[in-house]
Amino acid sequence: MNQQIARRLATSEAKRELTRESWRIFQIMAEFVEGFEKLCMIQPAVSIFGSARTPTDHPWYGLAEETARLLSDSGFSVVSGGGPGIMEAANKGAHQGKSPSIGVNIQLPHEQAPNTYQDISLNFRHFFARKVMFVKYASAYVVLPGGFGTLDELAEILTLVQTGKSRRIPIILADSRFWEGLLGWFRDTLVSEGTISPEDMQLIQVQDRPKDIVDAIFAHYESRSLEPSEEEQEILLEL
Repeated sequence: MNQQIARRLATSEAKRELTRESWRIFQIMAEFVEGFEKLCMIQPAVSIFGSARTPTDHPWYGLAEETARLLSDSGFSVVSGGGPGIMEAANKGAHQGKSPSIGVNIQLPHEQAPNTYQDISLNFRHFFARKVMFVKYASAYVVLPGGFGTLDELAEILTLVQTGKSRRIPIILADSRFWEGLLGWFRDTLVSEGTISPEDMQLIQVQDRPKDIVDAIFAHYESRSLEPSEEEQEILLEL
């Protein structure tokens, strides 16, 4: 008798959990729909990443702000994670320019409060849905110094481009001093051990000045369109 009750309770709990998961699918769908609706007209855009912990008087903050302002004045919408630190600097610089400043915010227990420089603001609970928004509309990635979240976004775009799941776009690391150790490890360990190809290193550029970052993006598109081709649009549909 006790076993029968236990089985019924287990079945009931499983059904409740399944119902919760099923409703969560609609929440995820809603995040994607809102993101697609708000961001489909922002192209061309550049996604900028960096630490949430960078203070406003740090050189990295100024680098992000000036880079975003130049991009915005050049006709690029700027997309950041919407929070403090370098994300705030990116939104602030874009807000000062001519093009939209977009924040793709995430709900976190700490470190993430929306900054006040967003012309378009989105809020996500799920990291994976948020990541799609960074990639889907980006004509370039600019990655400033940051922690695990920044490295996660960098690894994400490198993997997508390397495997052909996203179109080839400029991936620019800002501040060569900060990145030299990681890039050295890529060359001396990943390439030498055969876990990546030597050609994969060509996916990455390193720049130190805002103007050089912008010039590198324009140089990439000298012989190709900023707009995704039909083939690239099909690829982006399957992100």
